[in-house]
Amino acid sequence: MSESKLLLDGLGMPESARWHDGRLWFTNWIEQQVVAVDADGKAEYFDVPVERLMGWSIEWLPDGRMLTTGDRLRRYEPDGSVTVLAEQVANEIVVDARGNVYLNGADFDFAGGEAPKPGWIKLVTPDGQVREVADEIQFPNGMVLTPDGRMLVISESFAGRLTAFDVEPGGGLSNRRVFAENLGPDGICLDAEGAIWVQTGEEAVVRVAKGGEILQRIDLPENRAPFALTLVDFDGPTLCILTSEWRMNDSITDNLGRLRNGPRTGQVHAVQVAVPPVGR
Repeated sequence: MSESKLLLDGLGMPESARWHDGRLWFTNWIEQQVVAVDADGKAEYFDVPVERLMGWSIEWLPDGRMLTTGDRLRRYEPDGSVTVLAEQVANEIVVDARGNVYLNGADFDFAGGEAPKPGWIKLVTPDGQVREVADEIQFPNGMVLTPDGRMLVISESFAGRLTAFDVEPGGGLSNRRVFAENLGPDGICLDAEGAIWVQTGEEAVVRVAKGGEILQRIDLPENRAPFALTLVDFDGPTLCILTSEWRMNDSITDNLGRLRNGPRTGQVHAVQVAVPPVGR
């Protein structure tokens, strides 16, 4: 990968990349950690009480409190306590400026080899109400909201596409449509020009416009699968790409993500780009 910087390596499986409070944050699956890293690669590690070591993500409310998904939706309070907001197993998460939380997931055991079932998107309102706002999602993964909160885009990994919805005033989703297809989407991010950085399904990531035009491509080293990415401001717009060698058969014993043995292959790469990240 040309003109890139290796920020971190030796990780379990880095996922759920976020730009928050001047640092790159992500979850380190298997190790049960949230990690924050600066432009020089200096990292801080935080243990989190999730029961599943795989299939969880992080995000922040408008007031700065962190949320985690996994076996439940949890909120981390300033005094160090943890509040369960919803008894809902979920994968990815995104939060709007009003504090509405969008979760996605699918009700089958992927790690255990169960036959796939279509997934869903659910809305958790600030008063704690949970309702389904979209269904028939073909393995839901990363989600982004536009800065005005009027459009949500989700990765449908098994369908190879990005799917867009209009966000209604009450938080519901409507006007389902294809944003781009013929991809291999996982964790995604939106830039200030409305394009989305997304995986190709190979050892590469691309910047894609609405309608599917590929605007830029970054190739990765051999055997480096990109699981998540986000834009940060490390002395200029920077794309952080979280990669690992995918070793499903020889490294995971159950849906808790417990590792049998073998090396920790996760890495974080940083590449300078032209277009900055969006604000909330």
